[in-house]
Amino acid sequence: MKATILTLIAAVVLTATAATTKATAATTTEPITLTGIKNISKIEARGNVEVYITNGTKDGVKVYDTAYYASNALVQVEEGTLRITNYDKTKKLLVEVTVTDLRNVAAYDNAVIKSDKLALVDLSVDLYNNAYAGLQLNNYAASINVNAQAKADLAGDVEEYSLTYNYGATVNRTELAAINTTENRVT
Repeated sequence: MKATILTLIAAVVLTATAATTKATAATTTEPITLTGIKNISKIEARGNVEVYITNGTKDGVKVYDTAYYASNALVQVEEGTLRITNYDKTKKLLVEVTVTDLRNVAAYDNAVIKSDKLALVDLSVDLYNNAYAGLQLNNYAASINVNAQAKADLAGDVEEYSLTYNYGATVNRTELAAINTTENRVT
């Protein structure tokens, strides 16, 4: 009898503590810093996400939605590929990614990719569906592929620049300075 009462009291205390913790987490604006993230060479973004890419001394990921675990969102790293997905159409998932040696970015659906003075050796960007990339680059090489109704705003300095885009895509490159340029418009 005494054990049963103690068990009930413990259950009530744990439930109350868990409810308080969940309520606090849902109202905080502090980002969630994901641990164990390293060696990001590729980013894949799908759905209703906005990804900010920055340079740093080590790879890292911050998610600016404390309730993303409970929603239709996913952020994971597997074999160097960081996958960011959110299919909640009412709320955009904001993610900040710090990289040291990023090689490829692919954005699908309505994903948004942004950077400010991103300095990499060689970057390949592939945009599909209605994805958008607003990139300010300071790279040796950049290869940009814009498909379907995707849009890219490109700025900065690039030594070797390659652009492939189709007739439905929009590319603004007036603020991009490139020494060697290759552009292909495909149907």
